[in-house]
Amino acid sequence: MTAARHLRIAPLAMSDRRIKVLFLIDSLGPGGAERLMVDLLPRLREIGVDSEVVAIQEQYGNPVADDLRRVGVSVDTIGIERLRERGALTRVMTAVQDTSPDVIHTQFEVAGILGSIAGFRLDIPTIATIHTLDRPRPWSREAARFRVMAWTLRRRSQRVIAVSESARSQVLRKVGLRKRHTITIHNGINLTPFLETDHATRHRARDELDIAPDAQVVATVAVLRKPKGIDDMLEALPALLKNHPFLRYLIVGDGPHRTALQAKAAALGIHESVHFAGERADVAAMLAAADIFVIPSSTEALPTVLIQAMAVGLPVVATAVGGIPELVEHGTTGILVPLGNPLRLSEAIDRLLGSPRQRYAMGLAGRRSAKDRFSIERQASHLADEYRVLVSRAEMS
Repeated sequence: MTAARHLRIAPLAMSDRRIKVLFLIDSLGPGGAERLMVDLLPRLREIGVDSEVVAIQEQYGNPVADDLRRVGVSVDTIGIERLRERGALTRVMTAVQDTSPDVIHTQFEVAGILGSIAGFRLDIPTIATIHTLDRPRPWSREAARFRVMAWTLRRRSQRVIAVSESARSQVLRKVGLRKRHTITIHNGINLTPFLETDHATRHRARDELDIAPDAQVVATVAVLRKPKGIDDMLEALPALLKNHPFLRYLIVGDGPHRTALQAKAAALGIHESVHFAGERADVAAMLAAADIFVIPSSTEALPTVLIQAMAVGLPVVATAVGGIPELVEHGTTGILVPLGNPLRLSEAIDRLLGSPRQRYAMGLAGRRSAKDRFSIERQASHLADEYRVLVSRAEMS
């Protein structure tokens, strides 16, 4: 029996004691999955699950680490730069032993590989969440890492969570997991700041952004990477400006593709209509400034920012990829368009800009859907149930 198992509390009914979970994640950069933990971990604490977070490496300064500490979560960073770095597994195992968790919950590929192997060696159950639907190029370094992750999840992880049914289907097909081994738990969000936005929030945000009160605003909130499809939205904008000359496109977020996007907006002659707001902490206010939310991504598992936009009451125009159709009901909460088609994107947005009544109806329906299906409390409850099952099985073995 391992030292980690010796440190555990003797088996009790699951309702009689708290569970400790180590969240092992690749980094704590500004992505949606990282920020999700800021709301999720305090909710888990309220229902008997204590958490610590360990990041494998640093990206963009790991800004979410400070947010987690502010809500009372312990955070550490190991500083591993590469999966095959010498001593990487040993350092992860040391971090696990220092934490002494009942369950290891990994997020993303590198954490999934190292965390699942560490859990196997230390006899601690592991659960892995698949957040993305990236398709690595054949024979690339990413493809090799994907194959390692697939083997590890099949052999070393007790449970795999997909954040959408689309992601689950792809994981089952590409990773070769058993169906009973893989489940879907939709991400949730803290709905309160988004449901509480109002006309005063909208006016304050527009005033700060120097956007006229009567302007029509289309917004995207994303880490600025090429797969987010913002290039397509920029290409759709010239046609939209012919019918709506005072339209503004608000881009909230930052990332490696920002410079290229700014250059493209200038080349298309639309830079005066595009506002790059940068990374913002007040996402609810930024969304409240908009009339329509657009997400033209080429791949998405289940984008939490889409739930946020729906909670604010925005109609959505989105590409019909990945888990997006599980969030957006075409014709009811938004309009789904084909991937990589700026013309169809432009037509859908033009249709909504010309119909305030339809925008209002879709926004209202989206708000109801967000409240009913995607609360952070719902997600926390499902996760806590999974942790308790894994701990119970481990203690009976």
